[in-house]
Amino acid sequence: MSSTTRIPAVEVTGPFGAVVKAVARRKLGLVPDSLGVMWQHRPVMMDMMSFGGKTEKWHELDLGLSTLATMAAAATVGCSFCLDLHYFMAHDRGLDEDKAREVPIWRDSTRFTRLERLVMEYAEAMSQTPVTVTDELSDELLAEIGAPALLELAAKVGYLNATARSNIALGIGSDHFADACGLAPLAAPTSAGVASTV
Repeated sequence: MSSTTRIPAVEVTGPFGAVVKAVARRKLGLVPDSLGVMWQHRPVMMDMMSFGGKTEKWHELDLGLSTLATMAAAATVGCSFCLDLHYFMAHDRGLDEDKAREVPIWRDSTRFTRLERLVMEYAEAMSQTPVTVTDELSDELLAEIGAPALLELAAKVGYLNATARSNIALGIGSDHFADACGLAPLAAPTSAGVASTV
C-alpha cells in the first residue's frame, strides 16, 4: 500500500475477506491495495461496491460512451486509481484502447467522434466545481442520445465523482491495473489538471 493513504490499510481476513479477494482477483486480476483501506469499514465498502455493480448493469448509454465519460471525469477530478482502473476495464471489455489512452487529452486528439466529444465534455463539465453543464450541451446530448441515456450518463458521472473524490481524499492512488494488460496510459492529468504525456 502506498504511504500516501490517509487511513492505514489492514489485512483483509476471514471467510468473507477470502471471498472479497477472490472476486477482486476474478474481476481485476489482482487484489487492489485499497481494499485494505476500505476494509476498515466494511458496510461502506460493500454498499459502495454494490451500487457500483448496479451502475454496470444499466444499458441505455452505449458502453463505449459510458467508459469514455467515466474516464474523462476521472481525468478531470485527477483520480489516478479511477483512471487506471478504467484503462484496464476498456481493455477487458474489448473497447478501443487507443481512444482510451487519449481520454485525458481528448480535446487535442483526432481519434474521437463528435458524439464522443460531447459526452466527454459533459463529463468534464459535471466534474467541475461548481458544475458547468450548460442548457446548450444538455439539449445537444438529449437530441443525440435521448432522455434515458442522458440520465444514465449523469448518474454514472455523478457516481464516479463520488468514488474519485473519496479516493483522492483518502490518498488512494493507482493500483497499476493497466500494467497487467500492457495498456500504459499515453497521457495523464497533472496536479494542475492539465494532461501531460507519460
